Amino acid sequence: MPLVANDSERTMLAKPAKGHAYGHHGELLQGVFEDEFGRLHRGLVTLPIDSLRSTAWIVLDESGDLGVEPPSREKALRAAQLALAHLGYPSLGGRLKIESDIPVGHGYGSSTADVVASVRAVAAALGARLLPSTSSRLAVAAEVASDAIAFETEALLFAQREGVVLEHFGGSLPPFVLVGFKGDATAGVDTLELVPARYSSEEIQLFRVLRGMVARSVRYQDAHLLGQAATMSARISQRHLPKPYFDVVVDIAAHHHAYGIQVAHSGSLFGLMLDAQSASRESIHTIIAALGSRGFQDIGIFPINAEEAAHVL
Repeated sequence: MPLVANDSERTMLAKPAKGHAYGHHGELLQGVFEDEFGRLHRGLVTLPIDSLRSTAWIVLDESGDLGVEPPSREKALRAAQLALAHLGYPSLGGRLKIESDIPVGHGYGSSTADVVASVRAVAAALGARLLPSTSSRLAVAAEVASDAIAFETEALLFAQREGVVLEHFGGSLPPFVLVGFKGDATAGVDTLELVPARYSSEEIQLFRVLRGMVARSVRYQDAHLLGQAATMSARISQRHLPKPYFDVVVDIAAHHHAYGIQVAHSGSLFGLMLDAQSASRESIHTIIAALGSRGFQDIGIFPINAEEAAHVL
């Protein structure tokens, strides 16, 4: 087990190091899926949002006592401790600070972003580089269930309670514009308090189809097909964790010719998926006005892998 003792190592530890991680806007797909051996796993396809992020700053020392600011970021602290142990320095202490613009408790992945950022900060402080798969396993160990944000914009099917990739789709998500919003901006969700959905055999069969649709949408960069898969996944989620005003969102999506509806399956977020090429500032503002008139809140515009859509912001 490595020990930090010499002057050069102490100098390295005294320097602040940082790591960051993206937030997300819930999931495009979530359910139960087969691995290569036919075993079933709970899994999801995350929708990363690179404009939302958490940054972790850490200064390590030999005190043996590691603290975190703010104190409520207990999962981030646990992740940093696990990362230190994984890298062979379980006895180090220091100070971890989390800065984040990710809203808490609605499905934006705030805790996972804090956790992954903290793991990356520890690695940076020790001059190490961790694979996304390793960061993901540490994240699951720190918070029981995690998403695939350690892989950033890579499109993959991820077992959120095991920290393993079930399928890598071989690229990034196709481009589209997301109009995201909440049905209730005040009602936070503790995902670990939710009882996992018990899917029927028919739903599990449908998840196999939706998985194939997502894979094809990535391969051919077909956002319309991705929207269809996301909508069906949202409908299945509605049977197990109903969101208020879901039918209203369906009507607005149809009226404005959205590709699909996307949700945080264990949060309060909705998203309308729009064509990146045809979306205009005027059309999006019309949609925002329609959402606002029906009481939806915290409406935001997020281009997803769509450089040509920057004009809509």
